[in-house]
Amino acid sequence: MNLPGTVQLVEVGPRDGLQNEAQPISTADKIRLVDDLSAAGVSCIEVGSFVSPKWVPQMAGSDQVFAGIRRQPGTRYTALTPNLKGFEQALQAGVSEVAVFAAASESFSQRNINCSISDSLKRFEPIMAAAAEAGLRVRGYVSCVLGCPYEGEVPAAQVAGIAAELRGMGCYEVSLGDTIGTGTPGATRQLFETVAQRMPREQLAGHFHDTYGQALANIYASLLEGISVFDSSVAGLGGCPYAKGATGNVASEDVLYMLNGLGIHTGIDLDALIQAGNRISAVLKRPSGSRVARARNSNGKQ
Repeated sequence: MNLPGTVQLVEVGPRDGLQNEAQPISTADKIRLVDDLSAAGVSCIEVGSFVSPKWVPQMAGSDQVFAGIRRQPGTRYTALTPNLKGFEQALQAGVSEVAVFAAASESFSQRNINCSISDSLKRFEPIMAAAAEAGLRVRGYVSCVLGCPYEGEVPAAQVAGIAAELRGMGCYEVSLGDTIGTGTPGATRQLFETVAQRMPREQLAGHFHDTYGQALANIYASLLEGISVFDSSVAGLGGCPYAKGATGNVASEDVLYMLNGLGIHTGIDLDALIQAGNRISAVLKRPSGSRVARARNSNGKQ
């Protein structure tokens, strides 16, 4: 069994995690979260999203967050940019790279971004051109890869086609997201085997929600498929406003604990990561969604 020796965790808590919180979160608290994650050794942090505050109120002021963070050498600070206007704002904010977002199901695409999959990909063309001109890398997301709240099962071949199209447009990496958390290890392995027929595994990442308690098992299954980049969210923050019942992303602390146990290097300090999760959880006035953090906290460790 050959597992990757090194794994990169892409921390999505500040964006994908906080965007669904009902209570307002101050810019200062968002900045502190990003700084805590940087100090813990996280090498890629999704800081915010440059999208209309009308649609995602919690992401208002992402430019102020970028202006206030203490940037660490070697750490990438990224943002989601759904359109050219958002890209231009992200560029002004000094992002390290940007991300675009497509869905693997037509129904989810219509509910989430009010257009078909094909139209959503066309919308990205000016972003890709502008990013190339600015010398910025673009990461692609595909949501609902292992199930859709409206259509049920999503064919792996359909996911592969969209992922390959994003790569063809210029995305250096494509993250496959189990948005509603219904995926299982067998389906996960089959998905990566299918998509890998269309593009290299080195350009694929996994993004798992833990709705059915399968996220860590799915990450392990992905490791067996040679995948070495995973999105995760500190304290298990997040959900999806367009996928009823979907719980948060897998907790970064839990993923890191598992990877440490497998002898896989990440460069992230677990204790510092737990502290980061505890601090943002205190702001949100609820316990951390990380099982590892809760276990450590109950044992008197921080």
